[in-house]
Amino acid sequence: MHLPLFGKGSGDQVKNWEYDPARDPPLVEARVPDGGSLVEEYWVEKGRSLVAIVQDRQSGQVEYYLFEPMLSPFEYEILERLYEDLRDVLILSEEEMAADHHRVLLDRTHALIREYGVTLDHLALAKVEYYLLRDFLGWSRLDGLMKDPEIEDISCDGVGVPVFLYHRRHKNIRTNLVFAEEELNSLAISLAQRSGKHVSVGSPVVDATLPDGLRLQLTFGREVSTRGTSFTVRKFRAEPFTPVELLDLGTFSAEELAYFWTAIENNKSLLFIGGTASGKTSSLNAVSLFIPLLAKVISIEDTREITLFHENWVASVTRDTLSGEESSSISMFDLLKAAMRQRPEYILVGEVRGEEAQTLFQAMNTGHTTFSTMHAGNVDAAIHRLENEPLNVPRNMVQALDIVSVQALTYRGTERVRRCQEVVEIAGMDPGTGNLQVNTVFAYDPVRDTMEYTGRSLVYARVMEARGWDAGKLEADICERIRVLEAMKTQKIFDYSRVSRIVQAFTTTRAAVLDHLDDLAGLFP
Repeated sequence: MHLPLFGKGSGDQVKNWEYDPARDPPLVEARVPDGGSLVEEYWVEKGRSLVAIVQDRQSGQVEYYLFEPMLSPFEYEILERLYEDLRDVLILSEEEMAADHHRVLLDRTHALIREYGVTLDHLALAKVEYYLLRDFLGWSRLDGLMKDPEIEDISCDGVGVPVFLYHRRHKNIRTNLVFAEEELNSLAISLAQRSGKHVSVGSPVVDATLPDGLRLQLTFGREVSTRGTSFTVRKFRAEPFTPVELLDLGTFSAEELAYFWTAIENNKSLLFIGGTASGKTSSLNAVSLFIPLLAKVISIEDTREITLFHENWVASVTRDTLSGEESSSISMFDLLKAAMRQRPEYILVGEVRGEEAQTLFQAMNTGHTTFSTMHAGNVDAAIHRLENEPLNVPRNMVQALDIVSVQALTYRGTERVRRCQEVVEIAGMDPGTGNLQVNTVFAYDPVRDTMEYTGRSLVYARVMEARGWDAGKLEADICERIRVLEAMKTQKIFDYSRVSRIVQAFTTTRAAVLDHLDDLAGLFP
């Protein structure tokens, strides 16, 4: 059916004919290649972009196919003409800059098509609009991957190489997206510019944060990457994981989370260690929810990953030297020194990897509570890294650290899962040998997939001493926290705002929370 949208129709009439996936047929359908079997399909953008997970019957490998609307030759010609002409008319006034960019782009598009004097039916117009919105306001051919909530990492390894993903359900998977050299270079420049960074042959490596909070690592051209421009985008959820979600996923046990809760309330410093994608930052974000509501928090990162729903929070990031200006770079070391003058109660450092480690441990030694992450496989490797180049933290300062949590990405059968391998306390230094003494509080049992409490905790002993509690009082307190956490898990209370409200209410009105354990969702709607 062809609707004469353009001719005598008004702009208001055009708005009434916008594509509605609930009413209109889809613009795209999955086309499973020969030799493949459809495993599953789902919409990334309802009616407009579709994902099909296809298994090759011969190799058994699954692949990720992203399908977008197919254009007829006439529609493609109109789209190319619009690309050229929109560059001239998209010079916006201050009023238009403040308006909805989506609406402004469509209005300019409709006006140009009227000028052309052509007739497009409803679905043809919708397909043209999809590509204009994708390329002008989205991420070009990468847009569907960026919008897919099931994707954790996007990896483009070079020119003519399929884009690879880390999918939440299907893990490492190859896609049907391949970039030519010119297109890939153009996309790389766009990604860098939208991150506020400059990339060129002379400065080919960029590490940045995209406007949506995604982390970008990019190498441009063939200067440092022989296969051409490459990039990796690490995606983070709009809302961070909560402790209850990590409990539900099996990353931590309720006993471990109650331990962290008690330790954080009593100003103990934490370090999360592990390999890449082991869940260090997710765990740091989650347990930070246990920070008292009004405590002053300062976070320090080189690329934004920490997300707190905490009002009294200063989020600081490093800065490179600005090209063309007389300015200096601002490092994590500079930010940490500045933070010390702001009287913070909790300091969160995204990841220690350089000289800022010395200042971080000085902060611990002067009574500041600090949380951070670091790449290391186990506690011994972490201590070795801290004591040697380039961190160079003296051993007697390392003993100010209270707790080390070892994270890992491991297997349960064929499924890859994130687990806390052990929670270890730094017990102090042996006066005879000078070696650091450690105490394992929780250890992971891979056979039963459980975390076992060893029965010994210096943190618990210090909390009892500081608060004048006996063992019975401490045990009762821990059990109450465990009951609250397990009640939230049973009632599927996972969203950050409600979990935060319940945790803070436990601190201020504990009796009310314990009296309503069977209906926390009703008490905190």
